[in-house]
Amino acid sequence: MKKDIEIPEVKDVHVAAVKVLNEEFQAMEWNVYLINDSEEEIDMVLIVSKGFDKKKETSLMRHKIEVLPSKNFAKIEYLQDDVLTLNNEFKVSYFKGSKMFDKTFSFPKNSIRESALAEIPIIPEKGILAK
Repeated sequence: MKKDIEIPEVKDVHVAAVKVLNEEFQAMEWNVYLINDSEEEIDMVLIVSKGFDKKKETSLMRHKIEVLPSKNFAKIEYLQDDVLTLNNEFKVSYFKGSKMFDKTFSFPKNSIRESALAEIPIIPEKGILAK
């Protein structure tokens, strides 16, 4: 029954916030990316995101990525400055081969800031990895 269900550990898949230039508006903005640093593609990726604290909660955002090749990344969403003061959570489910993986990545409130930028896998710009 429940004890027979194997839930594999998520490895080499990350969620990162990166500050990039929006060329259309000529402004720097925070975007969130899904990074596949593994040797295999992942597919049927479903992502549910929200921002929250004790008093506020954003709408749920749902995203789907059909296939994310090995050693690649894909943009999930743009983060407005207003939600940076909230806890931001990204529930990611995907298939690798015939196994399903699931993990909740989170950015604690006020953790997305320029002073926290560091090297991240695959993406050439610096960013912040979710926990």
